[in-house]
Amino acid sequence: MSFKAILVEQAEKGVTAAIREVGEEQLPEGDVTVAIDYSTLNYKDGLILGGLGGLVKRYPHVPGVDFAGTVESARSGKFKPGDKVILNGWRVGEVQWGGYAQKARVKPEWLVRLPDGLSTKEAMAIGTAGYTAMLAVMALEQHGIGPDSGEILVTGAAGGVGSVAVALLAALGHTVAASTGRPETHPYLRALGAGTIVDRAELAEAPKRLLASERFAGGIDTVGSTTLANLLTQIKYRGSVAACGLAAGNDLPTTVIPFIIRGVNLLGIDSVMAPLPLRVEAWRRLATVLPKAKLAAMTEMVPLAGVVEAATRILTGGVRGRLVVDVNA
Repeated sequence: MSFKAILVEQAEKGVTAAIREVGEEQLPEGDVTVAIDYSTLNYKDGLILGGLGGLVKRYPHVPGVDFAGTVESARSGKFKPGDKVILNGWRVGEVQWGGYAQKARVKPEWLVRLPDGLSTKEAMAIGTAGYTAMLAVMALEQHGIGPDSGEILVTGAAGGVGSVAVALLAALGHTVAASTGRPETHPYLRALGAGTIVDRAELAEAPKRLLASERFAGGIDTVGSTTLANLLTQIKYRGSVAACGLAAGNDLPTTVIPFIIRGVNLLGIDSVMAPLPLRVEAWRRLATVLPKAKLAAMTEMVPLAGVVEAATRILTGGVRGRLVVDVNA
């Protein structure tokens, strides 16, 4: 039986991406076959669809780094037909065929059961971006950052990770500052819970001083490069920054001064290979903490046929919030 999928194939000049009919026999090896309801569009997906970053090693390839759906068949005893599941990471959509298809076949240890209180559509409205944001919030909490610690800055705040991070922090009682370079998103970010807007330009140039005035108790950075370097100089004594993105680059033009003078912690957030217990806890908290109305306000739906066009928008900073892909539309 065949199904629809976005197939990325090598061409003379780069790659092509188009919807194709794919046979089940073409699916990779795995113990669990999932009928996919929804996937999402993330920055990494945009790179893969554009043939950028050298992320895909073998073609033809089905992108999509996450999905939610229903178990169709399972050879292992961990899941049974009818179970609702989520997949994030494990290099699915990069090395392994991913979620831009109506079916996927994966290892059971890659799947998380859909938590009570979430639909598969809501789970992908959260998606890898929201799951990463929750991991960042949990890392700050583990390093003593609470609602009474002071203001938290979220960079790239109008993007997928940033939007969920702002909403989560506000829901947990934090005072949130949101950094963006798009003035048209200010009302949107305030509605998610941001109390202060910081112009992206304030953080875009290399730090002028080794240490700036202490302003933020912590931060969630999705941008990297000089933005992260500037943020580190403004963190209060023994504060922490959770770093989970590199939209502005993978360099970090900073010094050791914030770390050895103020005891600042730089916390790396990896959502791809995170262990299962951490994933389960992150999804449990997302189901209980993130306000559904705010989730809906940050979500845009696109059909499978709209993914390639949307990928160009996400790479140029033209996406606000979350893009959910209905693979059956």
